[in-house]
Amino acid sequence: MCGRYSLVCIDELGNRFRVFNPMIGARSRFNIAPGAAMPVVVGGESPALVMMQWGLIPHREKSTGTVRPLINARAETLAEKLSFRHLIANKRCLVPASGYFEWKTEGHRKMPFYFSLPKSPLFAFAGLYDEWHDPDGKKIATYTIITTEPNALSAPIHNRMPVILSRENEVRWLSREAPDTGQLNDILAPYPDREMTVIPVSPLVNNPAIDDERVIAPVHSFGTQTELKE
Repeated sequence: MCGRYSLVCIDELGNRFRVFNPMIGARSRFNIAPGAAMPVVVGGESPALVMMQWGLIPHREKSTGTVRPLINARAETLAEKLSFRHLIANKRCLVPASGYFEWKTEGHRKMPFYFSLPKSPLFAFAGLYDEWHDPDGKKIATYTIITTEPNALSAPIHNRMPVILSRENEVRWLSREAPDTGQLNDILAPYPDREMTVIPVSPLVNNPAIDDERVIAPVHSFGTQTELKE
């Protein structure tokens, strides 16, 4: 799964994804947790950058106030589920990111690691989005990040990884024409491990309130007083 990610240098989003970016000067986010409102890129006549809440709530979901948002969707089963088939046809999006976190269980501890692309400080996850109305009738746009099988770099740490799109596949994913099954398998494949890097990071990332450079800085040991200090 992908339960945390980062988005650094947010003032470059407009240029990177060829969309007008009204959020110039907004601060970077280093420790994005589910429920956060973040920018995503949607298609149409021209790509647009919009704010959405991380955690997909299907538009047909009843407004009971107890809905459990879906932060991830499995690439392998998207085409099998009616609700996802509708989103694949009409509501695909790019989720801008600079890296993401995964945890490896060793004994009684979960050790955090940070994955990034050294040659691509800004990239995109494949996402799906929808619009839902809360119990008060307010329309809320939400998104989910698609995950796939891990590549060789990710597998020792976690059995899933987010779908990272190449520049070519970003265009294909936002195309007006919905991808068929063969195209889905190609677009939503694991990203090449040779283009990625992973480092151990501080347990500070476990606290969503800590949202600064410390959570993506490399560490060489875990559990020290310095690392755990807020």
